[in-house]
Amino acid sequence: MSLVGYAHLHQSLGLKAIAPMRVAMIKPVTRISMIGDCLAVPHAVAPSAGSVLDHILFALKHEGVNLGILAQALEAVTADQLLRELEKAPNGVFIRKVCYLWEGMILRRLDYSKPINSRVAPLFDPQRYVTGPSTRNSRWRIDFNGLGSLAYCATVERTPEIDTLLGLDILGRAKSFMATLPPEMMDRAIQWAYLHETRDSFAIEKEQPSEEKSRRFVQLLRQAHEGRLLTEDYLVELQNSTVSNPFDKAVAFRHEQNHLHNGLRGAAGVSYVPPPPALCHELMEELMAFANQPVREVDPLIVAAVTAFGFVFLHPFMDGNGRLSRFLIHQTLCHQGALENGLLLPVSVAMKHEEQAYLQALKTFSQPTREFWNVTWLDADHMAFDFIGHPSIYRYWNATHCVEFTLQMARRALEVELREETEFLDRYDRVIKAVNQRFDVRGSDLSKLVMMCLDNEGKVSKHRRKQFQYSVPEEVFEFIEEETLRLMGE
Repeated sequence: MSLVGYAHLHQSLGLKAIAPMRVAMIKPVTRISMIGDCLAVPHAVAPSAGSVLDHILFALKHEGVNLGILAQALEAVTADQLLRELEKAPNGVFIRKVCYLWEGMILRRLDYSKPINSRVAPLFDPQRYVTGPSTRNSRWRIDFNGLGSLAYCATVERTPEIDTLLGLDILGRAKSFMATLPPEMMDRAIQWAYLHETRDSFAIEKEQPSEEKSRRFVQLLRQAHEGRLLTEDYLVELQNSTVSNPFDKAVAFRHEQNHLHNGLRGAAGVSYVPPPPALCHELMEELMAFANQPVREVDPLIVAAVTAFGFVFLHPFMDGNGRLSRFLIHQTLCHQGALENGLLLPVSVAMKHEEQAYLQALKTFSQPTREFWNVTWLDADHMAFDFIGHPSIYRYWNATHCVEFTLQMARRALEVELREETEFLDRYDRVIKAVNQRFDVRGSDLSKLVMMCLDNEGKVSKHRRKQFQYSVPEEVFEFIEEETLRLMGE
């Protein structure tokens, strides 16, 4: 069957772009309809095979907005072709979108001066996409409402999962939940969140941080509540605080090619290659501008997800990018005013528990992007990198899966991590109080025993009984178990 729309453009023009997730093709159907991941199109309404512009118009009308493919396909459309189409339908919404994108991406102005009298139309359909604040183009009466700008834009489709998670008001529930805790309990829960967010963020990188490195990272998390704007200098400062090797400390965004390694030898070991340094610098400016906007129209968790994953895909430093990307979730939420009074949502703790899902979210972009690099192994420590793709691969990316994952982790951080820890603290306090009412046990010994018992499903192990046999009476072990099991049963 013949391909149409984005799939046709991708194949026929040999575009250096990530292939569309859903394919449109001519099928023996009577009307345009989705069949699985295929958009079935009747032959009678399919665009003519030889017209690039017809396929672009069809795609915008029936498949949505794929800026990565459009940025390259529009290079094959001439100004005369656009002007002729305008003469046919000067107020048509889709030809106006094409003209707007052509001028913005090709950086040329069409010789067209007739007034446009039709209603202003958004570039992204808000019913289909998560959209950002609108910027009006009065010439074509098109509102750009993407998550970013025409120079760098993430796309987030409104999947049922995303709509459901956004409807849960995770951040509002987190603030309400913490507000229900006694002040001392809230302080201890927040302290736990900072320490474990630090530990697990490093653990994802397969690193065991030193006490000094942990202390610095906790301090960074607390400083995020100052709401500083993202700048190159600030990110360099953050990077310097997360790495200990003086040779890895940056003074600016990278000026050499970076890559991620999967442990295999030679070029096969390169699992991801971020954009070349010059393009990285340009797109980091765009990403920081997006993150720094006081965006009230977009859920803060959406902004945080796009900022964090966008940062790690650009990889602006030679080391420390992963930890910084997860820190940026917290920093963005603070900048958006979504976290107050030192509150932290331990998203990295949730990510550590769902590490495979995290890697899969990263691979939705990193894996197909790797195909646009020729990597040549030169010797033990040197490789040559040749980018055979198009800058639009990095300018325009589908963030849908990454946003879904971030929302899921925010929900888990609230409903599992924070709640389990506060339940643990509550049980700990109650067991300690019950023991102290009946026995006289050294505080440090009692604290260790109760924590170990809670972590061991209500049992004081034989090893611990032997360890404390000369300082804790046998009946205390039994009582701790009884109280712990009773509370766990509740």
